[in-house]
Amino acid sequence: MIYRVLPILFLFLLSFKPMTVTENNDPKLLAANAKASLELKVKNLYNSLDVKSFSMPKLESFSKALEGYYQLKERGIVQKDILTIVDFSLSSTQKRLWVIDMATNTVLLQSVVSHGRNSGEEFATSFSNESNSYKSSLGFYTTGETYNGKHGLSLKLDGLEYGINSNARNRAVVMHGADYAAESFIKQQGRLGRSQGCPAVPYEIHKEIINLIKDKSCLFIYHPSRTYEKQSKLVS
Repeated sequence: MIYRVLPILFLFLLSFKPMTVTENNDPKLLAANAKASLELKVKNLYNSLDVKSFSMPKLESFSKALEGYYQLKERGIVQKDILTIVDFSLSSTQKRLWVIDMATNTVLLQSVVSHGRNSGEEFATSFSNESNSYKSSLGFYTTGETYNGKHGLSLKLDGLEYGINSNARNRAVVMHGADYAAESFIKQQGRLGRSQGCPAVPYEIHKEIINLIKDKSCLFIYHPSRTYEKQSKLVS
């Protein structure tokens, strides 16, 4: 009797397909998970950022900067572990430039920085990629080579976002020192002086900043502009 039952039981068990765990490859879900993971990483870095005696950048500018920085670093476009954030949502009377060592999560420098004369008075509100606009351009840049020009040691910049800042080198948008980019100018005029579109910094520290960030580090110029966010492929 038992020999008749066993084959039937064996066939009965085979009729059930084993349950398997399948991976969910839904692109939307994968993108959402990646975004959530990045947001958590950014918040952890932000909360542990060693600012020394400097002030903290705003979380919004820091988050956008890291979002693009990691993509550019992965592609090999950015080669140094240095990230410079310029926050043009802030008044020009504030120190709105941060140089961050991403390897140690440490702020190395903080400084005032000028915007273009046609971008606004105390606050930068208008931006352009056009030649002779005398406006600042937003977005991500890689730092290039140094040279000695009319402002002394200067640093060439390459805009990485087509239609947003891609004309930076043709426009001669560079980082340089300037007398008008000094806190003493703020005391006299009530705001920082303005450039022709260059992120100009104080002469007393311009060599230090330029030597820290030259040769393929990442520079991000931030403003909460809806137009920029719609055009950019590096921030969401």
